[in-house]
Amino acid sequence: MAKLHINPNRATDKTVRAIDRKREQERRKMFIHARDHAEVLATKLVQRLIDKNIIETTSVESMRKAFQNQLRSMHLLEEFDLQMKLAPVRTLVQDPNIVSLYLTQFIVEDLVEHQDIQDVFGEDIDVYRAVDSITRVLRPQ
Repeated sequence: MAKLHINPNRATDKTVRAIDRKREQERRKMFIHARDHAEVLATKLVQRLIDKNIIETTSVESMRKAFQNQLRSMHLLEEFDLQMKLAPVRTLVQDPNIVSLYLTQFIVEDLVEHQDIQDVFGEDIDVYRAVDSITRVLRPQ
């Protein structure tokens, strides 16, 4: 009987695919949870950003609606679009919360152009920490 040869690359590939599947499932759950709780999260997020002096706005309500729209639409993003959006801030922290990264990039890149934003203060890491303090509840244990 021939000896069964186990290819070490096959085992590594299998492990990598399993990790990728787990991360993808975690991400999907977080996006769905964010969509389902968008109103509450948006309200808390805007309040935290104002309290931490990250954003200065003329309309809290329009900021809440902008964040609510982002939270509701994240699950619809294509993988490529999501990766392109996150590319500038991907290395901000070691084990990032993908929702926090996405919202950080939204604040730094898109929200700055919003008509009701007067200014955005702080570095990217400060924005991330403020956002993550609210969105960390989305991350599965």
